[in-house]
Amino acid sequence: MSQQGGRREGGDGSGLITGDAVVVDLRLAKLPSRSLAFLIDFTLQIVALIAIAFSFGVVAAVTDDVLAFVYFFVAGIAVIVGYPAAMETLTRGRTVGKLALGLRAVRNDGGAIRFRHALVRALIAVIEIYLCGGAIAVVTSLISPEGKRVGDYAAGTVVVRERAPRTAQSDPLTPIPSSLRQWSATLDLSHLQAATALAARQFLSRAASLNVEARDSIGRSLANEMASQVSPLPPAGVSAELFLGVVLAERARRAQGDEPAPTGAPMVPQPPAAAPRSEPHEPEANGDFIAPS
Repeated sequence: MSQQGGRREGGDGSGLITGDAVVVDLRLAKLPSRSLAFLIDFTLQIVALIAIAFSFGVVAAVTDDVLAFVYFFVAGIAVIVGYPAAMETLTRGRTVGKLALGLRAVRNDGGAIRFRHALVRALIAVIEIYLCGGAIAVVTSLISPEGKRVGDYAAGTVVVRERAPRTAQSDPLTPIPSSLRQWSATLDLSHLQAATALAARQFLSRAASLNVEARDSIGRSLANEMASQVSPLPPAGVSAELFLGVVLAERARRAQGDEPAPTGAPMVPQPPAAAPRSEPHEPEANGDFIAPS
C-alpha cells in the first residue's frame, strides 16, 4: 500500500484515506488516552533510570569516571529513545502503555510502522516531551484534528484506538467455496494485524467504486500484506479478493465463537462484481499477489 495518506472527514473525525483512495475506518486516539499511555511508559522509564543511577556507583567503583559517565549516558539514551523505538518496531506500533490502553501507532495510510518511523517519533519526543515538559506535544495534539504531536507529523504516523466497539457488518455475504473450507479451518491468524484486517474489509466493501487497474493493484497489495501475516497460504488459483474475504470471515467466526453455517460453509465478505474488462489482465510479478502453485 502507498504510504501517502490523509484523513477522512466523518461524524467522529475518524478514518484514514490511503494513497489509493481506500478508506480505512480506524478510530483516532486523542490527548487523554495518549497521555495515560505515556504516563505508564514514563513510569517504567523512571524505574529503569533509578536502577541505572544505583548501578552507576558500582560501575564507577570498578572503572574510571569517564567510562562510568559514558555508561550512564548511553544507558539513559537507551531508556529514553531506545525503549520506545525498539518496542514500537518489534510490536508494530505499541509500547507497554499503548498496549494497556489499546492504542497503536500506524502510518498515515493505516499500515504498520517500521523502525525509521519509530526512531523519528522517539527522537522528536526528547524535545517536545522531555525537554519541554510535554508542552509542545500537548498544544500540538489539541490543535491537530487527528490528535497528532510533532513526532507524528515528522514520522508520518498517527495513533489509533484498536479497542473500538464492534459494529454490525453490512458487507454482502456468500458461502466459502467447498474447495477452501478445509484450508480456512487450518489458518493461523495469530499474527494478523488489526490494521491489515480493517483495510481489507474496507477495500472489499468499496471495490466496485474503483477502476479495474486500481482494484487489481490494491487487492494484490493487501493480499501480499495479509499473506505475510497468516499461514498456510491459499491453494493455487485463489484470487486476491477471495483470499482476503475468506481470511476475514474465518477471523470473525473465531472471534465470535460462532459455529459454521448449517451448510458447513462460513460466511465471507463478497467482493462486489468487477466492471467488465476489455482484454485479459496478466498479473505482474513484482509484488503482486500470486497464489502458490
